[in-house]
Amino acid sequence: MAKLLAFLLGFTAGAAALWMWSRAPVRPGGPAPVVRNEPAAVASVPPATAPPQTLSLAPSASPPPPELPPLAAAPSPSAPASAGPAPTRTDLPVLTTDLDRLRAHGLLPPIAGLNVRSIRDTFEEIHSGHRHEAIDILAPRGTPVLAVDDGPVSKLFTSNPGGLTVYQFDGKGEYCYYYAHLDRYADGLKEGALLKRGETLGYVGTTGNAPMNTPHLHFTIFRLGPEKRWWEGVAVNPYPLWAPATP
Repeated sequence: MAKLLAFLLGFTAGAAALWMWSRAPVRPGGPAPVVRNEPAAVASVPPATAPPQTLSLAPSASPPPPELPPLAAAPSPSAPASAGPAPTRTDLPVLTTDLDRLRAHGLLPPIAGLNVRSIRDTFEEIHSGHRHEAIDILAPRGTPVLAVDDGPVSKLFTSNPGGLTVYQFDGKGEYCYYYAHLDRYADGLKEGALLKRGETLGYVGTTGNAPMNTPHLHFTIFRLGPEKRWWEGVAVNPYPLWAPATP
């Protein structure tokens, strides 16, 4: 009986001590919890597979070849370099075909009722210190002056040497017909008017530097340059166009 009481007392005392220990507060500063560095789980990724290549048996289109810059034209061996500046317009030679071209125009004499045997070649004579480069056709004052060819009136001009003048171009603008010393113009004549062969454009006179007692028509032809200037060109002697044939 005594043993049983001793057991019960010891059990009771142990239980009380255990209860008191569980109720005691936890003190700070205890050992830190142990953290284990576990490797992170890596998701399994299936390896990437390249798409199967399809072989084509068709010929591949090759890119066009690059365009090359054009080659500079080689100088012609037959074209020697110019030995000097180009001649002025008045220095250009008279073409051997000028008279042939003008004859093809069928030019009329510029004076109504003119006897071609009365025409003198004064083209090479020296007048007032320079070559005349024209022919003088004597006729009574007031005699009609006729257009030698079809073509427009390029210029009506009054000058000290030529007096009242008319510059008429041919239909193609290759030649200019020059009429000077006119007494007056035909009624209604104006620049740009289209003259017909044989149409009256003025009348013989002595305006300009012509002698008062010698009415005549100063007439010449000149080949126009590319600029088509009515005051500039190469003089062509019109005398052979109407000169009587030598027997």
